[in-house]
This record gives sequence, C-alpha cells and structure tokens, in this order.
Amino acid sequence: MDITTLERFLPRVKIIAQEAGRAILEVYAKTELNISYKADESPLTLADLASHRHIVKQLKELSPDIPVLSEESQHLPFSERQNWTTFWLVDPLDGTKEFIKRNGEFTVNIALIHNNQPVLGVVHAPVLDVSYVAAKSLGAFKTTSEGQTTRISVQDYQQGSLNIVASRSHAGPETELFLTRLKATFPNIQLLSVGSSLKFCLVAEGRAHLYPRFGPTMEWDTAAAQCVIEEAGGSVLNIGSGESLRYNHKDSLLNPFFIVSSSGVWLSYIQQHKPRANQKD
Repeated sequence: MDITTLERFLPRVKIIAQEAGRAILEVYAKTELNISYKADESPLTLADLASHRHIVKQLKELSPDIPVLSEESQHLPFSERQNWTTFWLVDPLDGTKEFIKRNGEFTVNIALIHNNQPVLGVVHAPVLDVSYVAAKSLGAFKTTSEGQTTRISVQDYQQGSLNIVASRSHAGPETELFLTRLKATFPNIQLLSVGSSLKFCLVAEGRAHLYPRFGPTMEWDTAAAQCVIEEAGGSVLNIGSGESLRYNHKDSLLNPFFIVSSSGVWLSYIQQHKPRANQKD
C-alpha cells in the first residue's frame, strides 16, 4: 500500500467516521434505544446498524475494489476472505455497552488492512467529538472538539505513577490478579478505567503506559486503534508469542490476549507475571 493512497484515504475516512458518529448520536438522543441481542448475547442497537450502513456505503464509493468486513455484516468464511491482500475492517460502534449506559465512552473504528497489518486507522468518539487518526509512515494525530489537530506519541514509564488502563465493562479476574501482582513491584499505580478503543488512545497520546487485555476481543475491536498506537511509537503485542497482532490470517476473528504499551520492554514482565488462563488464539 503506497503512501500516496494512504494520504488520499485518511482525511476521507476521518470524515466518514465523523458522519457515522452523527448518525449514532441521533439514536443516542432518543429516550428508547431499541436494544436487541445477537446470537452471542452481545447487544445490538439501531445506532450500530445506522453507522454500519453509512460506513459500508461510503467506503464502497471511496474504494470500490477493496472489500469491507464489518462487525455488523454477514461474516464470510475464511475460505472466502483468506486471499484478501487489502480490505477495510470496521466496528461501527465499539463499546455498545457504554452506549447503552450513556456514558459517552464509545467509538467508531475504521481500519485498512494490508498484508495482515493495519496501515490506516481512524477512531472517532462521537460524544467527545474527538478523533484519533493514523496511517503507516504518516504518524498519529488527535483532533479535538475545537478542531485543533496535534501529533501524538506515547510516553514511556520513567518513574513515579505507572498509569494502567483497564476496561470499564470487561475487567475480569485475570486482569485483577495481574494488577495485584503488578502492584507488588510498582506500588504507585494509577488505574484509568474507560470503555471501547479509547483505552488504546490513552496510551497513544501518553496519558497511560499500559493496557493489558486478558479477555476476548475481535479483530474489528483493535485494528484501527492498533494503527494509531504503532504510529504513535507504541505496540500491540500478542502476550503469548510477543508478536504484533495480525489480521485475517486464521479462521477465527477472535484476538489472542494482548498488551498495548508505550514500550516493548513490558512484554517480558507480563509474560512472567500473567495469570494462568486458557487463551484462544
């Protein structure tokens, strides 16, 4: 994927995500959210579907030859998608539980995957009106609600408070056990709890040092934010193998456990202190 194409795609994809965010907010403002549930018992709202339809339509207009894989679309078997060199990977509303709670901590995630790696990513938080965008070799940027865009970068831990991000809705016993072990070495820990892909973005902009994930996530949950993290100088690593998360390289779209960090040196620590748990690759 050449840099000229990424430069052309990035501003347009940012606009598409923001437009999808406005469609989500129209539903968010209503008294009744009309919640249904998918086969895996995860919630689904009209906002998920409105965002999905808008994003898919706009991406097909932007790049007719590039397939789109969205959380809310019919999921193709690996036999049909394994030969995709390049494709869009979309989570129309990441953090549906946060949406239902009306705490504002949900995002629109759009990623471009090339050769199993995210090369473009947009994470837009509709309520906050904040966008995080990145593309390979172009850097990572944050646009605030005032319209100010600044380049962002991770900040590695030096001393003092070690800032750890945890999931607001999905923190489990493995995470609690890991944090207990971590406090034995780093007594001054500041825990930041937030929903959706905003956890990645806190690390990307230097407000947190680590986000360990000992729980199930899907590829559309992480791809866009991974591009932001990597272009900000950090990493998203498979805790088991130590490699960067890869996309559309296996039958299941379920991610392994991973760590988002400002520095790769944290991987060895987590591998030594991680809870004993069954991990699905």
